[in-house]
Amino acid sequence: MPIHEPQRFAVDCPSRILFDQIADKWSMMVLTVLDAQPLRFNEIRRRLEGVSQKALTECLRRLERNGLLTRHVLATSPVSVEYEISALGRKLQKPFKALYAWTVEYLDEVETARRAYDERTTSANDARRERQPG
Repeated sequence: MPIHEPQRFAVDCPSRILFDQIADKWSMMVLTVLDAQPLRFNEIRRRLEGVSQKALTECLRRLERNGLLTRHVLATSPVSVEYEISALGRKLQKPFKALYAWTVEYLDEVETARRAYDERTTSANDARRERQPG
């Protein structure tokens, strides 16, 4: 019978670094809003409520650096930039869509688990406070 090593994620593992860069919330959302068509920076920002200009800029640069987006400078006045999912980025759409479908399907169960956890931890914290002298 083969012996299997437990999964280990080294700090400098290239796959861990890539996973960190594509699985953060802004990257997944950017790739989702760009799924239908290329968009300009401000169009992306308007669709991602709560993202700062700095966070979006950094996210777009990471995605471009990893080959998941292409950046096109448009000859407009003033000059503008449009972002589009690359062929490599399109290969991520299937797993991202599966993950999104999972979140929609199981959101009620997750919410139930969150409420149960919050109730347990609130009760435990209240009990600890009651036992403390004071």
